[in-house]
Amino acid sequence: MTLLAVENLTVTRGGLPVLEGLSFTLAAGHALVLRGPNGIGKTTLLRTLAGLQPALTGTISIPPESMAYAAHADGLKSTLSVTENLRFWASVYGTGPIDSALDRMNLRQLAERPAMSLSAGQKRRLGLARLLVTGRPVWVLDEPTVSLDAASVALFADAVRSHLAKGGAALMATHIDLGLHEAAVLDLAPFKALPPEEGGYKGSFDEAFS
Repeated sequence: MTLLAVENLTVTRGGLPVLEGLSFTLAAGHALVLRGPNGIGKTTLLRTLAGLQPALTGTISIPPESMAYAAHADGLKSTLSVTENLRFWASVYGTGPIDSALDRMNLRQLAERPAMSLSAGQKRRLGLARLLVTGRPVWVLDEPTVSLDAASVALFADAVRSHLAKGGAALMATHIDLGLHEAAVLDLAPFKALPPEEGGYKGSFDEAFS
């Protein structure tokens, strides 16, 4: 079953196209890794898929209320404990217990510690544990393993595999080897938008924000 379908997508940064003519699908049980040099538009693409900015052209098809988006920020309440943060997100998404998320991301011993006192890697693990309480089938992740050590990267990879085994899907932009050798790879370089002087998009600047 296809959970995410992208067709002939053009995305913009600062009103100028950065990727164009992009089409792909993501099926239940599958993971897709986005590759490309810095600045090519990986984050811009993920933000567009998450609905945080409009696409210039093309279509994005995804069932309502099915995406969980994790950006560079961890999305934590600094004064709340690890447990309180996860319970907050579980309440937002209307899901249940958080115990599995605590255990999967090795947060049990940190459960009562305020988020502000966590290390960068611990905060990242808590931010990723938030995905586990969303109940959303499509995970869209921007550099999900930044600040993680090798053991924590392995925890994350196991969490993704479990998610896929339950019929979920994951779209990840990363330069790091996650050990998810079963994941397909999409190189964004062929979709880099040409500047207008080289035959690229010639629409108006404002059209990207209409």
